[in-house]
Amino acid sequence: MKATRTTLLLLVPATAAFVLLLAFPLFNIVNESFKLFVPGRVGSAEDAPYTLQNYSELLLPAYFNYYFTTFRLGFLASVIALAIGFPMAYVVARMRWELGRKLSIGFLIALMFLSVLVRVYSLELTFGSVGVLRPVLRFLDISQNDRTYTEWVVIAGLLHYIIPMSALTLVGTIQNVNPRLAEAAMSLGAARWKAHLTVTVPLSIRGILSAFLISYTLCISAFVVPMVLGKGRVLFVSNLIYNRFSEIANYPGGSSLSVMLLVVSLLIVYLISRISIRRWEGG
Repeated sequence: MKATRTTLLLLVPATAAFVLLLAFPLFNIVNESFKLFVPGRVGSAEDAPYTLQNYSELLLPAYFNYYFTTFRLGFLASVIALAIGFPMAYVVARMRWELGRKLSIGFLIALMFLSVLVRVYSLELTFGSVGVLRPVLRFLDISQNDRTYTEWVVIAGLLHYIIPMSALTLVGTIQNVNPRLAEAAMSLGAARWKAHLTVTVPLSIRGILSAFLISYTLCISAFVVPMVLGKGRVLFVSNLIYNRFSEIANYPGGSSLSVMLLVVSLLIVYLISRISIRRWEGG
């Protein structure tokens, strides 16, 4: 009984912080999203009536394009990050030189702490209108004003951040996979690449799924990358939310966008996790 009371007392600070810093602000966002906004005001009035108008506006095609762009580019960036991060993680995890492995992990961690602004402006100075690759792009007849090119620059900005995250997430997973299993498959005649695809990758599937979901969550919530590299042509829902709150003071509209982004994101993450785990367990 005494141990139970002690446990409950230890949970009080964490519970209070959760309610104060997460639950209460989210409740305010949800509550604000149902209030009527009158143009010219800052936010909604205290006695503003509740309405579904903020959510009905999200059915317009323009809003659908924002969500589609956000989730599409986030998905592409996450898949590419896995394709690049898995080999990096494999090399680090199987590195026999202990100092080299520690330095590699430290380098990946250092990349995560690099300022987002430094990342995006370094890419802007490389791929932008005055970037060092401008002559190359001209030679290849690639227009920097093309939307497709801008989308790939945004994806490059997302990859700059999520590749180290994916690699670090996968290092521990690959270290837990016994390398002798792949060696056994190769001793039975399987090619090295086939042994890795049929042994190492399936045994790392949970770590791969975790790395993908972490990367995907970071991508769809990105703000600075699409704002700077998108050049106003490629914007995410987060940029639209900022516009509603900061530029036109439409707090109800921004709140409804936030709630919808949260709901759709959780739904997508749940479906991907459910389908992947079911296929993995069934296989």
